[in-house]
Amino acid sequence: MTQNFILTSSEFKNGDTVDSSYQSDRDNQSPALAWQNAPAGTKSFAIQCHDPDAPTGGAGWWHWMAVNLPKDVTELQRNAGSADGQNLPVGAQQLHNDTGTLGYSGFYPPEGTPPHRYIFTVYALDTNKIDLPTDVTTSCAGFLINSHAIAQASITIYYGR
Repeated sequence: MTQNFILTSSEFKNGDTVDSSYQSDRDNQSPALAWQNAPAGTKSFAIQCHDPDAPTGGAGWWHWMAVNLPKDVTELQRNAGSADGQNLPVGAQQLHNDTGTLGYSGFYPPEGTPPHRYIFTVYALDTNKIDLPTDVTTSCAGFLINSHAIAQASITIYYGR
């Protein structure tokens, strides 16, 4: 994967611990994200947010997944993951998160546990579009995203209650 492909946020840096404004029962808005240096051959992007520390028996928790972001899109503003999808570029598709709702779902780790990792990843894809049914599982969507990925870039942040 391309090492020059990077993901950043104007709201935090890789490794930061964030405050409770990112909690699902507070603002519940996806953060602003930007990426640069996508490799040649990129035809679209996908974005995910995953908590691998959620107590789910090993699967973690998917907070956000969106596909079919056009290749000329290199940033998403805060709240791009709103449930109605109106803040995403035309043609983008949000999938159900692990709460069962469309769009972004904020953080809500169990009280008293060590801070969880929240990993935002953008994927550069070799296809213009991944056709997914609206009821696709996050595991199936993740498999299809990875099968078309030519590069990926991530930011990991931490939050605990």
